[in-house]
Amino acid sequence: MNIAKDNQSVEQVPIWKSNPALLPTLRQGDLVEGVVLEKSPKAIVIDLGRHGTGVVYRGELQNARDIARDLEVGSPVHAKVVEADNDDGLVELSLSEADKQRAWAAVAETKEKDEAIKIKPTGFNKGGLMVDIEGLHAFLPVSQLSAEHYPHSESAEPGRFAQVLQTLVGVELEVKIIDVNPRTGKLIVSERAAQEISAKELAKNYSVGQEVEGVVSGVADFGAFIRFTDNPAVEGFIHVSEIDHRVLEHPKEVMKLDDVVKAKIVDIKDGRISLSLKALKADPWLTAAENYKEGEVVKGSVYSFTPFGALVNLEHGLQGQLPVTDFGGVAEMKKALVAGDAYSFTVLSVKPEDHRIILKFQK
Repeated sequence: MNIAKDNQSVEQVPIWKSNPALLPTLRQGDLVEGVVLEKSPKAIVIDLGRHGTGVVYRGELQNARDIARDLEVGSPVHAKVVEADNDDGLVELSLSEADKQRAWAAVAETKEKDEAIKIKPTGFNKGGLMVDIEGLHAFLPVSQLSAEHYPHSESAEPGRFAQVLQTLVGVELEVKIIDVNPRTGKLIVSERAAQEISAKELAKNYSVGQEVEGVVSGVADFGAFIRFTDNPAVEGFIHVSEIDHRVLEHPKEVMKLDDVVKAKIVDIKDGRISLSLKALKADPWLTAAENYKEGEVVKGSVYSFTPFGALVNLEHGLQGQLPVTDFGGVAEMKKALVAGDAYSFTVLSVKPEDHRIILKFQK
């Protein structure tokens, strides 16, 4: 049998040409199965049964050298139809494309079944971890890491995420496939999704309003993560706004890693437990009108500057607001005041219901 693509004769007569009843019904892109009839450096000839004879030409053999290397006469083979009836009257096939298509079908099925799989990251970039699944390139974004592996500690501030991600390369992780798009080559996996079921089950042991004790396991600019002492497998999150009744620029001002804290559960949703520290503290705004009166002069230290003015730390765990309009602009305000320094202020108004005390700087 002599098969070549470029202006060379093809001695074999396809089965379907001698028997019209076997006219091929194949279309480009179909996956087919067959048996190797002949193998040479120029081509591999494959018996496709009722579909006739298929051929993999030399160019495609180069693309699929790893697959072709293991094939022998009589070997079963899967291939993808490139052309159902080429100029030689044969079904032109691709081995590499068939392998990819089968891989995409496999990952799509895994996603459909919502099954968890084991993977080992092969590399990383600033956005997450690189993964290989069924020979396909997949990606595990930082946002889809589990609470245990998410770089939310102080050692993983922006610019240092890579140090945390690097420790996960080669480590076995359990993930779920959450996005499959063969057309764009997009394959996204999530460790967080794989743990949601267990997290939901664990969360059932707790209820809103319950007081819990935990250890600070991570501190980020938007809040802190707390690992429960009664079950270290459970982790809750305290948003920065739930740490104290006064405004905080960063949680690390009042807590650090390994601190033991008590908090109140304020919400449980999809296995995620939201906590509050300030819910266990007396609300200073309930007595603000008793402690501060309009017109009185008080002492306070400048906490921070905003586009609208400054926040001033007062006694009794309260903060007052100093409007920027009293200075003409933020730049002028910063010339008159220094963050951290104490000054005298006049109380212009006290509105506990709005959590607001308006101040005026005493020059």
